[in-house]
Amino acid sequence: MYQCIIFDVDGTLIDTEISVKKSLQKVLFEETKKEYSLTDLDFILGIPGHKALEKLGIKNIQEVNRRWNEYMTDYKKHVSVFGGIEKTLQELKEKGIKTGIVTSKTRNELRDDFVPFDLMKYLDFHVCADDTINHKPNPDPILKFLEISGFAASQAIYIGDTIYDYKAANAANVKFALALWGAKNSDGFDSCIHIEKPENIIANCF
Repeated sequence: MYQCIIFDVDGTLIDTEISVKKSLQKVLFEETKKEYSLTDLDFILGIPGHKALEKLGIKNIQEVNRRWNEYMTDYKKHVSVFGGIEKTLQELKEKGIKTGIVTSKTRNELRDDFVPFDLMKYLDFHVCADDTINHKPNPDPILKFLEISGFAASQAIYIGDTIYDYKAANAANVKFALALWGAKNSDGFDSCIHIEKPENIIANCF
């Protein structure tokens, strides 16, 4: 059905939730002396770090964001590739189906957090937070992907785990599939495909 699959990264290809939240907890306590629960920080998943810090009322965003990324290395043991992802990416590659990523990570963050898992060899196109002025839920990152890949919106499907992914895909007129293995919940995700596990991606999209 689709000629290109676009993936989100965090919560879709790799599980970074604990690492991202715990490192943010640490830097927020240093900065504000306020203790945030992991649940308090659910809203940050799926948006760029500087946007999350803006929403938290942080003033010196650049410095705090730098420390946040630095502290993530303390929690790298919590980051892993979701089961079934690599096998599925291999199968898509073998079938000649183009794939890529649209992520809220910067290129430096992608290099540090994602590249070590050796999945980039399966992904033909990459759009990071540095590549567009506007970010999800704005459609610009997905539109940028379509521009560089040469695919029409009707030829692509975006697989993600957050409402920001869903809204960005809808605004770009790209079909959306919810990665239930990474999503916090499925409420509010109407008129989209729900995929239970990575091994079901091919059956659900082709």
